[in-house]
Amino acid sequence: MIEADAANTVFSIEKVGDEVAAGADELSIWAAARGPEFFLTPNPRLLPALGSVSAWATGQGYEQAAVNTFLQVADYYLVAHALAHGFTVVTHEVATPSIRKIKIPNACIGAGVRCMTPYEMLRLERARFVLGRSA
Repeated sequence: MIEADAANTVFSIEKVGDEVAAGADELSIWAAARGPEFFLTPNPRLLPALGSVSAWATGQGYEQAAVNTFLQVADYYLVAHALAHGFTVVTHEVATPSIRKIKIPNACIGAGVRCMTPYEMLRLERARFVLGRSA
């Protein structure tokens, strides 16, 4: 998920939408209900950012399988999209020193992209949840 700080808007990217839709589960139903505008499509600003994130991933000493996998999944595009547009990435993943898998927070740190957990985002946005009573 990506948060655009200036607009206080939460959205994701098309590649993530494709992966979620393939799941055919409750998450895919929820995502479909958000409508196509929830998933940003690639644009010309993305190409240089993809190059930057790719260069970072290939130059960090990760196992080749980790790099290959990262460059084929939505995580790569998510980080690049955030880099291209100055967005913040929101994820439950945590950074790790492992060379066997590139985690989203590691890629964000390497690319200079702001990254936070969903809980940090909710705190930052001062989200309030109101429990209702059924009549």
